[in-house]
Amino acid sequence: MKRSKVSLVALAAASALLFTACSSTDGGAGGSGGGSGDNPTVVENPTFEAGTTMEKLAKAGKITVGVKFDQPLFGEKGLNGEEGFDVEIAKIIAGQLGIPADKIEWKEAVSANREPFIENGEVDMVVATYTINDKRKEVIDFAGPYYIAGQSLLVKADNNDIKSEKDTVGKPVCSVTGSTPAENLAKLGADPVLTDTYSNCLEPLRSGKVVAVSTDNVILAGLAEKNEGEFKLAGDLFTQEPYGIGLKKGDTAFKDFINKSLEESYSDGAYKKAWEKTAGKILPFVDGPKITE
Repeated sequence: MKRSKVSLVALAAASALLFTACSSTDGGAGGSGGGSGDNPTVVENPTFEAGTTMEKLAKAGKITVGVKFDQPLFGEKGLNGEEGFDVEIAKIIAGQLGIPADKIEWKEAVSANREPFIENGEVDMVVATYTINDKRKEVIDFAGPYYIAGQSLLVKADNNDIKSEKDTVGKPVCSVTGSTPAENLAKLGADPVLTDTYSNCLEPLRSGKVVAVSTDNVILAGLAEKNEGEFKLAGDLFTQEPYGIGLKKGDTAFKDFINKSLEESYSDGAYKKAWEKTAGKILPFVDGPKITE
């Protein structure tokens, strides 16, 4: 499958699949799986090596996943349950474990609690606009990346003064505690104003307490879409943010399984379907990046 050559190209290929499976069926909607539309394929009676995380989850018939609840297009709690691209990616992986969407327990993960959730075993994996970086890899492992975003700026629709990240130097810019964008703002010389969720940055932006909100372009696009006419994206992307799936450090078998599931979703159309159902309502589709972790 052809891969994009625009800033989404990564290196290396996925590891080998560690399981075999029988026939498959479509998972049913509803329950804690939430979201609208068809759910991804659910493998019937998959078999895994004894003692692996995959075997444990498949036998239990359920999985706990950390996702954002306030990220339009990627992870949001709506009237029908959790919805967004990250949610759909989690459903794809759960389906390969034989777990339907209504057997997924969704746990709200904000930027500051993602590593503790994984380390403490409160979730089995985190799919939450989670940028892969070396600091985080000291305490957890990542599968992926499954998408590569880039940091950008959200400003009020009538603001023509902020044209690039250089225009934020010495100025208050809102972001989230424990996030990569917050670290980048500090390095740029901006004055980070931090909160727990990006949606909480909108009121300070409206009131003029900050000149911009900064995080990944896909998150900002969702916020702009939810508040039509109030805000706009300013400037070009000034970072690359590879989104990965967080899991327990040292669980190589589970990481390899997730990577293979992602690769298969590229080739069988599930990845594109997930995108078009969610973020594709606003953002153009780009083929999934090659797996590097």
